[in-house]
Amino acid sequence: MAAKKIKVIVAKPGLDGHDRGVKVVARALVEAGMEVVYLGLQQTPESIVRAAVEEDADAIGLSILSGAHMVHFRKVRELMDQNGIGDRLLTGGGIIPTKDQGKLKDLGVDRVFGPGDDLEDIIEYIRTSAGRRPENS
Repeated sequence: MAAKKIKVIVAKPGLDGHDRGVKVVARALVEAGMEVVYLGLQQTPESIVRAAVEEDADAIGLSILSGAHMVHFRKVRELMDQNGIGDRLLTGGGIIPTKDQGKLKDLGVDRVFGPGDDLEDIIEYIRTSAGRRPENS
C-alpha cells in the first residue's frame, strides 16, 4: 500500500498580484510527490482555511509580497484553530522581514522562506514538518 501523499494548500492572500514564485514552489512540491492545491491570487483567510478543511490538508503555505504578512498569517492561524485544524503546518514565504519572523513563530508559523531559498530546503521542511501535531506546540 502506497504512503499517503502530503497535501498542501498554497495561496496568495490579499491583493498580491505576482504569483510566479508560488507557482514555482507549488510545481516543485508536486514533483516531490506531494498533492498541491493552488488557490490562486487574492484569496481571503476564510477561503484558504475553508479549502484546507475541505481538502483535509496537511499544510497551508501562504505567499505574501504585500507587507501584510502579520495580518494574513495571524488571521489564517486563528481560523485554523477555530476550524479544528490548528494541528496542521502553517508556513509560507515572500518578502518577510527578518524582524517579523520571530513574531510569526510566536503565532505558530514555524518557518518562512524568502527569495533565493533553495527549493529542496522547502520540500524537505514540508516533508518533515507537515502532518498533525499537538495543538499549541
